[in-house]
Amino acid sequence: MTQLHPITKLEKLLLSTDGSEFSEGAVREAVKLAKIGSSKLFVLSVIETNPEFEVLAPQIVEKEEEQTRDCLEQIKSTAAKEGVECEIIARHTESPFQAIVEEAEKNQADLIIMGRRGRTGLRRLLMGSVTAKVIGYSPCNVLVVPRLAEIKYKKILVATDGSKYSVAAASEAIGIAKRCGADLFIISVVPTETASPFDIVHSEMQHEMIAQKEFQDGEKNVNDLLVVARQEGVNVKGHIIQGRPYDVIVENSREEGVDLIVMGSHGRTGMERLLMGSVTERVVGNADCSVLVVKT
Repeated sequence: MTQLHPITKLEKLLLSTDGSEFSEGAVREAVKLAKIGSSKLFVLSVIETNPEFEVLAPQIVEKEEEQTRDCLEQIKSTAAKEGVECEIIARHTESPFQAIVEEAEKNQADLIIMGRRGRTGLRRLLMGSVTAKVIGYSPCNVLVVPRLAEIKYKKILVATDGSKYSVAAASEAIGIAKRCGADLFIISVVPTETASPFDIVHSEMQHEMIAQKEFQDGEKNVNDLLVVARQEGVNVKGHIIQGRPYDVIVENSREEGVDLIVMGSHGRTGMERLLMGSVTERVVGNADCSVLVVKT
């Protein structure tokens, strides 16, 4: 099926790249999306520095700026070969995430596209702080693309918890699946977490009642979305699964061969806003495929 505007409203895209191998997937998908949607592509590279360092080590800063410019020009050349209008931006700043968010706001971007560094252990779970902060403060949706991930829009997974954030994500996922003829997998996870002091005071019967209520809520959330998706002519399946939400989402995406996960981002303030929801953060940090984080 011919792909036309797979993600809604793609007039302006902002690609954030650090020039490393970890940005390769993001660059590839950004150019592809811009071409498909006839979008203008803004390519931003942030040089993390401060006035003191620039005074003490001007040669290092100059060399880094030269490398950054070369990288940006290469991406612009690649975009031009694909017929994509491209504007390149280099920023010096002490706060990379802030520069990315500011450029998204300034250029009225409809989507921010970023890469993701390969990590292990705790660092991988927590993702990069820049990526987490961009998602927390971004005025628009954010697409995070691992280096080797390719979005084919053939199999899409969306997780729902019934909140307005996951409803927004589900609406976007259904729209993408409809436009691209993709298979859609809708899952709701009944959490099984380590017992807390609060949990211990509950009787076994109370635990069973809580679990039953969560399962019923999950079933309703999935069934409601199945109805909407089928009305839109989307080939869709729904599952209610018990487990740790981020583990279930990542494992399910691998089992089904999903090439795009769509998730909601909880609108928060202060430290919570910086860290997003831990489920979204950990899925972004651990998924093999790209993750589209939808803002309400």
